[in-house]
Amino acid sequence: MPGALKEWFGYTRRERRSTFLLLIIIMATVTVRFVVPERRMSAEIIPVADYRQDYSSVVSENGKIDVSEKRTYMIFNQSGAELLDLNFCDSAALEALPGIGPVLSARIIKYRNLLGGYASVEQLREVYGLKEETYNLIEKRVKASSSDVKQIPVNTATYKQLLRFPYIDRDDVSAILGYREREGKISNIEVLIENNLLDAEKAGKAEPYLDFR
Repeated sequence: MPGALKEWFGYTRRERRSTFLLLIIIMATVTVRFVVPERRMSAEIIPVADYRQDYSSVVSENGKIDVSEKRTYMIFNQSGAELLDLNFCDSAALEALPGIGPVLSARIIKYRNLLGGYASVEQLREVYGLKEETYNLIEKRVKASSSDVKQIPVNTATYKQLLRFPYIDRDDVSAILGYREREGKISNIEVLIENNLLDAEKAGKAEPYLDFR
């Protein structure tokens, strides 16, 4: 009988050792499978909210966020209770709006930095590449306040500071600086219009950004 078993198996000593180790591994695997309880992963269903939480209060010129203060901005909501603030949102919040991708969101932030903040939502129409149909999709979902813009001190600003402002060109800057040198302080927006330093259209756009103190 032993001889028959040996002939039937026909294993060498190395093969028998390998087979024995393999059987131990299989038995250990089966034991663990039945002894250790199976851990099931459950998926939590989260309803789509009407808001997006954005932990930013100040966005720098390169689009990075200062997280020293937390704010919550509504990306859009059906009740119209609160809207996305164009002057404080970051690029991720803008990209959540319909029709706004990474390129447009970067341009919106870049133009915001150039202006010193948006005084009105309609200024989005001035952003390069933002189509009218896209503007129509998002205009009711965003807001902008003139009180949040950075103002230019008209009576002390340098040539470079004035020229950087999008609504004023080289001729306008030269005229303003020349008037300042001749007449002194510019007291209000009417002085700019009446003395042909700015035309009425430019003055209307620029007024929220000009500080006459």
